[in-house]
Amino acid sequence: MSGLPLGRNRVITLEKRGGFSRGVALLVPVFSIVCAVIGGGLFLLAAGYDPVEIYLTMLSGVFGSAYGLSETVVKTIPLLLCGLAVSVAFRMQLWNIGAEGQLYMGAVAASWVALFHGEGSPVVVIALMLLAGAAAGALWGLIPAIPRALFKVNETITTLMLNYVAILFSDYLVYGPWKDPKGMNFPLSAVFPDSAILPHFGDTRIHLGLVFGLIAAVLLYIVLWHTKWGYEVRVIGESPVAARYAGMNIARNILLVMALSGGLAGIAGMAEVSGITQRLQPNLSSGYGYTAIIVAWLGRLNPFAIIGVSFLMAGLLVGGYNMQMSGLPAAIVSILQGAILFFILGGDILTKYRIRIKNTRGIEVAE
Repeated sequence: MSGLPLGRNRVITLEKRGGFSRGVALLVPVFSIVCAVIGGGLFLLAAGYDPVEIYLTMLSGVFGSAYGLSETVVKTIPLLLCGLAVSVAFRMQLWNIGAEGQLYMGAVAASWVALFHGEGSPVVVIALMLLAGAAAGALWGLIPAIPRALFKVNETITTLMLNYVAILFSDYLVYGPWKDPKGMNFPLSAVFPDSAILPHFGDTRIHLGLVFGLIAAVLLYIVLWHTKWGYEVRVIGESPVAARYAGMNIARNILLVMALSGGLAGIAGMAEVSGITQRLQPNLSSGYGYTAIIVAWLGRLNPFAIIGVSFLMAGLLVGGYNMQMSGLPAAIVSILQGAILFFILGGDILTKYRIRIKNTRGIEVAE
């Protein structure tokens, strides 16, 4: 009998559940956040910090002013688009860890349009930047998808490694051929023309990328739950054997899903350079592509839930900046994000499996 030895001829085993209610599936992410907050608080207490003070500082940074709230929405935009990107891949059991690189490639392609073809009608230029960003992200997603579809090469490693290639390629451009000659030797591209800058809402930094993200969430929901192709994606994710028996083309769907996933992340990159930095520069992303993994799992891969979770994680980022300005370590945010992911994965296991204690004769002792 396989399992973890417990002593006195007893072992701990995991048994797959027959199913679980929708209520349990909704409560697990909430419970994960609560456990992460408690666990993070205990860690802070052990490190000599007052967890209540730190959490209050974070909350005041997000909800204490209109500026903090608007900045949270600004951070929500790339997290939403990248969260949707990885969620559609995860839905088919494709572990796309490359949203960060796909975001950068989308930003590079959009910057190329803005820098070299940016004069003209704003509607045309922004549309071209959007298409270029989506296409570049999709192509970057297809690079690991092809060996995965044809030769079953693990996409987790290849997507992760391509992140560094994309980031370094972007750095090469701003340190080299795209470096602004009027930029006082800083590694920045030239500022985009006005026609290549996304419109903003009022006096805030909230830009049209928010609309892109919300539309993408609605369309993704419709595609996944109300189209034949979306049904195929869900079936392949649940049971590749059943999908193959039903005649579904798994290799083709791998390519399509990874292209869609990369395209959404590429749009996030386009929105960042066009709406926020308005030029290509190093450190364009604050790890949005990696944080999106937590966003997708916490949202249970549901496009509408991902909207709310993106705002929550954006609040963590903005609250972290507020803590840093107060003299507290910004690494606390990373600790909380890691704790949330840890408890999400643990909760996900317990929703699919039950823990049983048995003796070596197979007689159940406890559950």
